[in-house]
Amino acid sequence: MSRRWPRGLCAVLLLMAWAAPEARDKPSPPVGRGRKVMDVDAKEYVGPTLPRARVRLEDASGGVHRVDVEVAATPEARTRGLMWRQELPAGQGMLFIFPEEEVQSFWMRNTLIPLDMLFIDSAGKIVGIVENAQPRTLTSRSVGLPGRYVLEVPGGWSRASGIARGGTVRFQGLEGIPVVP
Repeated sequence: MSRRWPRGLCAVLLLMAWAAPEARDKPSPPVGRGRKVMDVDAKEYVGPTLPRARVRLEDASGGVHRVDVEVAATPEARTRGLMWRQELPAGQGMLFIFPEEEVQSFWMRNTLIPLDMLFIDSAGKIVGIVENAQPRTLTSRSVGLPGRYVLEVPGGWSRASGIARGGTVRFQGLEGIPVVP
């Protein structure tokens, strides 16, 4: 026995799937009291508090720069990232940890501020940097080389701090933070 969907319903579903990115980026309507938003992309989503750690980066002159980070080590936290944040103070960032070292790619949908993205391999080497990624775009950003970590910091921070590809990174406080595939 086969079942057919009503033609009108198919058209509505198709239109929703192909809606313009600017229409998809609009915040969801307010949620009633006691109703939790489950969509990690939604502005109203409130996820669990992320663990905190510190990243120490060496600049080209051997100087050390410290960044206090929130750690995104679950699929939901990695998807949410820094969406909807209106600021990211100097010395702050987000560290994304992936289960495997592979080519990572990021976009800036629902991200309101420019960011630098530092792609770091398992040995703690910066394999590439995307500087000043433009906010609110679906452009895929990658350095094309395998990495296990991506550090997001305020746009322009890497250049201003003298951080470059090939630099060394050390992590403090990641012990005991489970990385969920």
